[in-house]
Amino acid sequence: MSVTWTRRKRSLQRFWDDFRHHRTGVVGLAILVLAVVLALVAPLFIDSGVTNVVSGTGEKMAPPSWDAPLGTDESGRSVLLMIWWGSRTSLLIGFLAALLSMVIGTVLGIVAGHFRGWIGAIVLRITDWFLVLPSLVTALVLAAILGGSTATIVVAIGVTSWPSTARLLRAQTLAVEARPYIERSTALGGGHWHIATRHVLPNVAPLLLASTTLEVASAIVTESTLAFLGISANKTSWGTMLRGSYDWGAATSGAWWYILVPGLCIVAVVMAFTLCGRALETVLNPRLRGAR
Repeated sequence: MSVTWTRRKRSLQRFWDDFRHHRTGVVGLAILVLAVVLALVAPLFIDSGVTNVVSGTGEKMAPPSWDAPLGTDESGRSVLLMIWWGSRTSLLIGFLAALLSMVIGTVLGIVAGHFRGWIGAIVLRITDWFLVLPSLVTALVLAAILGGSTATIVVAIGVTSWPSTARLLRAQTLAVEARPYIERSTALGGGHWHIATRHVLPNVAPLLLASTTLEVASAIVTESTLAFLGISANKTSWGTMLRGSYDWGAATSGAWWYILVPGLCIVAVVMAFTLCGRALETVLNPRLRGAR
């Protein structure tokens, strides 16, 4: 056991040594850590009632001031507090939707690559069918049908964004199972479950990690888009704030802070996930390790 832990510590140390050489990836990781920490500690500093329209005590659509550093919205609520509290919803939906997408894509991708007969063919055709569907429109329809709760938004995004992951993992599964030790394992009595969990999954896990990081960014953008189009999780998020700024004519009234701040938060977090994902992909993919 001690030998195993020693090897794992050395592997993590090598991984971090490679990762920290990617300055953009480190910057992205720092932004993500800051965003997650702020979202987690928000209930310690902000009361949940800050999102109620009757909680606003300041002037409506007021510009940034000492009392409201990022201005106020149409109800006199502080945009700073709304942004801080809304990060919980945006990040939560992004993480959960990406997790659901990765689970579906991983299972179907490995199945399609491992079973070469009619099972793999059926899974591949289903994947291709989902690939040609416009994911945003499909998610919009699903969210509208299922309702506007957090769970339904997560499901709507997750079940429409898995095909690219499945395609990617199918190709990696085919590459892994072409190696000689897979044939030896099969000859020694290794079953489908053993091959998939002991040999295929550990080999595709690094690529899956990088893909998941990128998928979170895509899920956050999709959630913001759905919220802007009126399909929200009935909670304050960056997307619902953008929708509110549009409904109340923030652009025409000159309330630039109501539009700019939520938009910049979405861009910053999505960019951070993208930078982290690209750095992880470079570190974990032997073919790309020379790239900086």
